[in-house]
Amino acid sequence: MLLWRTVLSKKRKNRIDEAMAVYFEAPKSYTGEDMAELYTHGGRAVLNRILSLLSRYARAAEAGEFTRRAFLNGKMDLSQAEAVQDVIAATSKRGAALALEQLQGSVSRAVKEAEAALLDALSGINAAIDYPEELEEDVFSALPAELQSAKEKIGELAENGLKQKFLREGARVVLLGRPNAGKSSLLNALLGYERAIVTPIAGTTRDVIEEETLFFDVPVRLTDTAGMRESGDEAERIGVSRAKTAAEQADFLLLAFDGAKPLDESDKELLFSTAYKPRLAVVCKSDLGARLSAAEITETYGIFAVSVSALTGEGVESLKKEVVKRLSPETESALVTNARHIDALLKAKDALESALRAKEPELIATDLRDALKYLGEITGETVDEAVLTRIFSRFCVGK
Repeated sequence: MLLWRTVLSKKRKNRIDEAMAVYFEAPKSYTGEDMAELYTHGGRAVLNRILSLLSRYARAAEAGEFTRRAFLNGKMDLSQAEAVQDVIAATSKRGAALALEQLQGSVSRAVKEAEAALLDALSGINAAIDYPEELEEDVFSALPAELQSAKEKIGELAENGLKQKFLREGARVVLLGRPNAGKSSLLNALLGYERAIVTPIAGTTRDVIEEETLFFDVPVRLTDTAGMRESGDEAERIGVSRAKTAAEQADFLLLAFDGAKPLDESDKELLFSTAYKPRLAVVCKSDLGARLSAAEITETYGIFAVSVSALTGEGVESLKKEVVKRLSPETESALVTNARHIDALLKAKDALESALRAKEPELIATDLRDALKYLGEITGETVDEAVLTRIFSRFCVGK
């Protein structure tokens, strides 16, 4: 129902505004309750007067209260409720599209499918415990394969979800290398503008420099660091220490090497010491005449390498594509991007691994119930009040 109304003061003498009121009837409203929205002009004085008038009949909504009511009234599950905030917070078109899929129930459907398989297995175990002579052999002969399949599907959701998370929140990509390897020039080339100071003097960069950008619609936080070397200069030592901390916190590493020089011992140490992280090697200064090739690094050290010239721009776009390829999930079926959901999936996977190791039916059943509890935390079936409060506190008042 749509109505135009004049908003009057308390004494019904002075007009405050011309407003539009819209009535939403339960249960078809956003929250599942009877609702009304009042559309006024946006001046601060007008809004303050109307809010003062309405305060006699209603209170201000808490952060996320409308979406929380929608969840509590069964209009959406918890994963869909969280997707409302994810749509708002998305920093790229791809991330927004993923959040919208989650709002439409993609995560819920994947979790329900996994829950159905575990519930079938749990019901079989419970029946076998009650009637061991009739069902035990049939149930437990098929159980390992069923649990292994469920574990792999849940693990795939979590693993691809970690990569999809980058599409929504962005990945921290850290540049590492010895002094004067070309890191700062590479940073500027990837950003498309001069952000870092570049000089021929080794050790120009003393601190961590961070800038946000997009690699083909994937949000990336690029981080330039001080050159990795031993130094007697206190400021440079602090810079190297911060570079190591940045590397520990990185989602992805770009190892920069001076293409005009052969690898030295510090370069080789960098290759060996970063093997635990997702990474690419970048052979910089390809316009100066190669003493080091990308193929040499790939063949010798087994790390994919790209040649780049920050001066001419050669190889820069190819490098971006390679980074995006490694940050993106292997399949488009990855549905999960929320860190809380990924954590719950990993816990469910651990519970299933425990179930596969267990020998006694009662212990297997306990592990399966744990896995179902963790999956239920995603949809909100087993979540507690403290978690709900924390989730909806991230919302703005209007949602």
